[in-house]
Amino acid sequence: MNEPRKIRWVLAHEPIELFVRAAKKFSAEVNARAFGQLDIEVLTLSEYAGKYNGGRKVTKHDLLDLMESGAIEMSQMYTTWLGERYNKDMNVLDLPFLFRDHQHAARVLDGEIGRCLLDDLSAKNSNVKGLAFTYSGGFRMIPARTEINSMQDFVGLKVRSNRSPVAVDTFKAIGAEPVIMELEDITEAVEQGVIAGGESTYPRFYALNQNEVCEVINDTAHSLFLTSIIVSAKFWDSVGDDLKTVISEAALNAARFERQESVDDIALVQQRCANDGIKVVTLSAGEQDRFKEAVGPVYAKYEPIFGGLIEKIRSA
Repeated sequence: MNEPRKIRWVLAHEPIELFVRAAKKFSAEVNARAFGQLDIEVLTLSEYAGKYNGGRKVTKHDLLDLMESGAIEMSQMYTTWLGERYNKDMNVLDLPFLFRDHQHAARVLDGEIGRCLLDDLSAKNSNVKGLAFTYSGGFRMIPARTEINSMQDFVGLKVRSNRSPVAVDTFKAIGAEPVIMELEDITEAVEQGVIAGGESTYPRFYALNQNEVCEVINDTAHSLFLTSIIVSAKFWDSVGDDLKTVISEAALNAARFERQESVDDIALVQQRCANDGIKVVTLSAGEQDRFKEAVGPVYAKYEPIFGGLIEKIRSA
């Protein structure tokens, strides 16, 4: 019998427990179906550094380079980063109020549109193949030291934004001042007064200690925070069709599991916030309508860039 093929799945993003649960679900399904053909090792960054990188520190910024070099076989990555490096159409997923609900998102992400977006990651001779979309927390919210009760409250507000140009333009459209920085830097930046708050998700609120400096969660739900399960294209091309089917189906099942876990975690965090006196603020229906109206120019700007993709997503 041939030695099993090694898959090193390196995880980097908080909340790490959520991703570990999904990776273990993937491993269990593959092991049950692949009959010893694969040896799947799920590693955190520090574990990978200690075992495979001579103890030298590895950060989430190194993951795509590690995959390009063939040093790892699997990981998860922000769709914003994948859009920046490989397929700019991924940025369409950051459009505000693009998804009506989780069911609509599932039809897009797990259907033909999602498959095309993932397939295009490897279209430019990259060593990255997309397998499935994960949530990484679901709809975005804005933890802050100030309440956002109306669109006027956004005006002049310094808010952490992810680096997607769509996200930056969204905040500019509503009069806020977007400050591009990492999720992990929100807590310190709020504490130092650099920003008033920042884009995040419920599962990250306590995991990244945002609760220590933010007394309010502004539950804007203006866009989805998405990641993707990715695999080395060279590894993928080296396995047979039967094993490809097992891996792809297990990845999709793990992604669906992770997305549901993210939604379930939101309710747990909201209950913890209630217990801790963290105020959750939502915009009134009228203010939500004003938000959607205010970002109309963002759609006008990007419709020519994304072609008919926006309409396909909306009508899915």
